[in-house]
Amino acid sequence: MHKTSAAQDAPCEIRVGQVGLTQVRLRSIDPERVRLELRASVATAPQLFKRTAVCIDLSKLSKLPSAGELRAVLSAIRDSGFIPVGLLQGDSVDGLADALDVPVIANWRAPAKPALGALLRDISPLGKVAAPPAAAPAAETPQPMVALVHDQPVRSGQRVYARNRDLVLTNVVGAGAEVMADGCVHIYGALRGRALAGARGDKTARVFCQEFNAELVSIAGVFRVFETIPAELAGAPVQARLKGDDLHFTRIGPA
Repeated sequence: MHKTSAAQDAPCEIRVGQVGLTQVRLRSIDPERVRLELRASVATAPQLFKRTAVCIDLSKLSKLPSAGELRAVLSAIRDSGFIPVGLLQGDSVDGLADALDVPVIANWRAPAKPALGALLRDISPLGKVAAPPAAAPAAETPQPMVALVHDQPVRSGQRVYARNRDLVLTNVVGAGAEVMADGCVHIYGALRGRALAGARGDKTARVFCQEFNAELVSIAGVFRVFETIPAELAGAPVQARLKGDDLHFTRIGPA
């Protein structure tokens, strides 16, 4: 009783978990170019991007910037309305993070296939790759995880998330609502809010919906914001998928 009471009365506690963060992938360290590009993105969806926390991905730069160069870029990102909170984990970013006094944030990605089908985790508690027992029986064929089925309308301000599986919705996704899955998102109704598939980086994930009027669609972090729905897609059954690093939208069924 005493320990429980002490824990409840503590002024704070440390918890370990995963927090999804928007990434800003830099291809230039010109602060003005970055500022103009991000302000254009904010202008397309001001409520969506207002005070959005972002981590900075340096992997596409030809060389690492100096601390001074990156500090100027971070200032431009703040001027655009975003809040940079750290650097995405990568080669040699630790020194930059120390110089800028920001954290290095791990890039959480779900593996496409488990490394060892019979094991629940790829990494042992000691941090080494876990090995199967010497006389392990033949592994059973892994069963696919059943999709999360949600029958109720998803209203403005609500979010539904299917972790490590597909998400199936049989009702409307309202404006201002968000539906998200590590796998595919299937919407057998109107999509008027935001749909995010492949939330942990699965580039093969897709978004399917019966009636397309989306605010935003994202697959594996690649997104498109819609101010005006293209005439050929408005209200139509649509699928979204990645081709390379580009997001493609096509009608489903006869035109």
